[in-house]
Amino acid sequence: MEQPQQNNEQSLEPGQAAAKTAILAQCDQLAAAGVTFVAVHFDGYGDDGTTEEVKCYDGEWYASGEHEPVKYDASHLQEHFETLVPFGYENDCGGFGDVILDVSARKLTVERNDRFEDYTTTTYEV
Repeated sequence: MEQPQQNNEQSLEPGQAAAKTAILAQCDQLAAAGVTFVAVHFDGYGDDGTTEEVKCYDGEWYASGEHEPVKYDASHLQEHFETLVPFGYENDCGGFGDVILDVSARKLTVERNDRFEDYTTTTYEV
């Protein structure tokens, strides 16, 4: 079941707010270079996780693994994107997702998918 979107603007910690400001300040330069999306993919489980390097795209839409990145060095944004990666995504069964900048809309989105294990128990007497 999909969760409704929430506006977490007020819930940003100071470091996250500063990271968002720094990323959004780069939109004009990114747009001038033909970049339409910038994203960082994260994946983790079992209390261990990785964050991939920041990548730039020139497509009309973004979906992880759907487009080839363009050659544009946005490594100076890596730390800012990592600041927005959700805390705890690597715990237990883990989670994965993306922090995505839509350059033209000047909008940052965090898409997080959590993994979980489930089981059923049947008890009967024989």
